[in-house]
Amino acid sequence: MPDFDLSTPSVWPQWRKILFRFFLIYLVLQLAPWAWQWMTVIPGLGYVYSYYDAADQWIVNSSNQYLFHIKEVLVPMGGSGDTSYGWAQLCTYFVLALAGCVIWTIADRRNSHYEKADYWLRTFVRYNIAGVCFSYGIIKLFALQMYFPNLSQLATPLGDYLPMRLSWMFIGYSTPYQVFSGAMEVIAGLLLLNRRTVTLGLFVAAGVFINVMLLNLSYDIPVKIFSMHMVLYCFFLLAHDARRLFQFFVLNKTAPPNTSYEITFSKTGMRVARIVSKVAFIILAVGLTFYNSYMSYSANAQVSDVGPIQSGIYDVKLFVLNKKDTIAPLASDTIHWKDVVFDKGGQGSVNSTDTLFRQRYRRGYFTYQPDTVNHTIGLKKFNSDSTYLLTMKYELPDEKTIQLWTKLRHDSVYVELVRSKRRFQLAERQFHWLSESNR
Repeated sequence: MPDFDLSTPSVWPQWRKILFRFFLIYLVLQLAPWAWQWMTVIPGLGYVYSYYDAADQWIVNSSNQYLFHIKEVLVPMGGSGDTSYGWAQLCTYFVLALAGCVIWTIADRRNSHYEKADYWLRTFVRYNIAGVCFSYGIIKLFALQMYFPNLSQLATPLGDYLPMRLSWMFIGYSTPYQVFSGAMEVIAGLLLLNRRTVTLGLFVAAGVFINVMLLNLSYDIPVKIFSMHMVLYCFFLLAHDARRLFQFFVLNKTAPPNTSYEITFSKTGMRVARIVSKVAFIILAVGLTFYNSYMSYSANAQVSDVGPIQSGIYDVKLFVLNKKDTIAPLASDTIHWKDVVFDKGGQGSVNSTDTLFRQRYRRGYFTYQPDTVNHTIGLKKFNSDSTYLLTMKYELPDEKTIQLWTKLRHDSVYVELVRSKRRFQLAERQFHWLSESNR
C-alpha cells in the first residue's frame, strides 16, 4: 500500500502531526508572497496584495523591534534577499510557525491525520517550485540572467571584483552553459506539472537548486535565504516519498508506485477548477515568462552604438584642468581619467574613483546620450535620472580620436581620447578540441 493514499487514510503518529502543523504554517508564510506576486497580473489582486504586504511589513518590523533586534532600521529586500529585513522576516516566520504549531497541537487532539491538508500543501509547494524553475529557467534559455562581460568589466582588473560578480561573469561568459542550466530548470518544472513524474522532477530540481545554493554560499551571492529554502522545499516533498526511495535505492527492492498525488474529484466543478487553474498557471508561469524573455532578447539583439561615438576603450592622451594644468596619470589620483569606455546601448565607464560617477569595482559608471546637433554628450549617473550629471562638448577629428570639453564640479576640463588597440582574449570566446598545452 502506498505511503499516502487519500482513499484509505492512516492514523498518523503524534510526531508526524506536529511536524506537519509546523511546516504547514511556515511554508505557507514563506511561499504566500510569491503566490500573491504571481497573481497580481489578475486585475484587482494587486490592490489586495498591497494590504497583505503592508501587514507583513508591520509584523516583521514589530517583531524585529521587540524581539530580534537584527538592526535598528531594517533594509528592505530589493536586488538582495539577504538584507536585514530578509533575516528578520525569516526569524518572524519561524517563531510564528512554532507558536502556531504549539497552539494547534493543544487545541486539536481529535484529528488522527491531515491527509487532505497534506495533499494541498504538497501541491502548493510543488507548483511554487515549478514556478521558480520556469521563471529562472526560461530567462537562462535566452541567456538573459547573466550577461557576457561588457567592455567596462573586461577593462577592470580581476582582483577588483567581488566574488558574486566573478561568478556572474563566469556563467555569463558561456552561453551554452547558461542555456543548459536553464534547460535543466525548465525540465524540472515540466516534470513537476505531471503527477506521475513529480519524484523525478524533484530529483532534477533538487540537483539544480543545490548547485545554486552552493554558488550563493561559496561566492557570497546575496540570495542565500531564497536558495536554501528552494532546497528545503524539494527535500520536504521528497521526504514524503522516503520509504519508497529507500526501498528502491538502498534495499534494491521493488518499490510501489507513488500515488500520493493521485486524487479524483467527485464534483464536476472541482474537476473544471483544477483544469482551469493548471492552464492559468502554465499561461502565467510559462507563456508570460517566455514572452517577456523573448521581447528582452529581441531588444538586446538590437543594441548598437549610440550616435557617432564608436563603442570601445579609449586611452586618455590629455587631461587638462582649468586650461593650464596637464595632469599626469597617478595611481592615487581620484580626478584624472585614465581611460574611458563607451559601450553599446549608451552605457559607459571611466577609470577613475571620482564619486561623481556611480562607483563599482574602482570604475565610475555612467549612461550617455549624444546630441549630434549641438555636438554634446549628456552623462547620467543612472539611466532613470531626470537630469544630466554633466554635459560634454565633443569633436571627432578622426575616427580614432574624441575631444571633450566639460566642467567637473567647478573646474573646466579638456580631455583628448584615443581609441585603444587593446584586445581581450576572453572576449574572443576561444574553443579548442586540440590543446597541446594548458592556456
